[in-house]
Amino acid sequence: MFTGIIEELGIVTSLQKDHENLNITVKANFTSALKIDQSVAHNGVCLTVVSIVDDTYTVTAIKETLDKTNLQALALGAVVNLERGMKLADRLDGHIVQGHIDQTAICTAIEETGGSWSFTFEYDPNLSNITIEKGSITVNGVSLTVVNSKKNHFSVAIIPYTYEHTNFSTFEVGTVVNLEFDVIGKYVKRITELN
Repeated sequence: MFTGIIEELGIVTSLQKDHENLNITVKANFTSALKIDQSVAHNGVCLTVVSIVDDTYTVTAIKETLDKTNLQALALGAVVNLERGMKLADRLDGHIVQGHIDQTAICTAIEETGGSWSFTFEYDPNLSNITIEKGSITVNGVSLTVVNSKKNHFSVAIIPYTYEHTNFSTFEVGTVVNLEFDVIGKYVKRITELN
């Protein structure tokens, strides 16, 4: 479990194919605090640490993960949002995030609005995911509040701190991002579909 509060930005230093899997090596300041088998969210995707060498660690993404996320498009030097699993005794500063990506979306608009930024994302509505006005959404692992919720798109407002401390500063129109919709909303939607 995660909170959607990004701890730091990591740099991809190696990408190695292994059959249909991809071994991703990341350089991060918190590497020395990691251990094998620990979960780390990468752009919101929960992956298991399989190797640690100096200030880098490696995780493996399987085909299912690559098919459903933007990790398949990673390149050497890419900047990824990182968050370690939450501790039960910590405050939940974001919202409940599982690290299980529901689908990707495309950034369709970026607007600077007097010291903050508005980002709009469009997603495939055929996968039955929903947003609600002022509800929670996770974009590339960042816990955010939905603004302007529509059937297949929504916007989020980004404060300067978030812009500077996440990979939102690298987004352009056309950037593909990972979405994890609010887990409570997913359960409510499923229950209403069954009745």
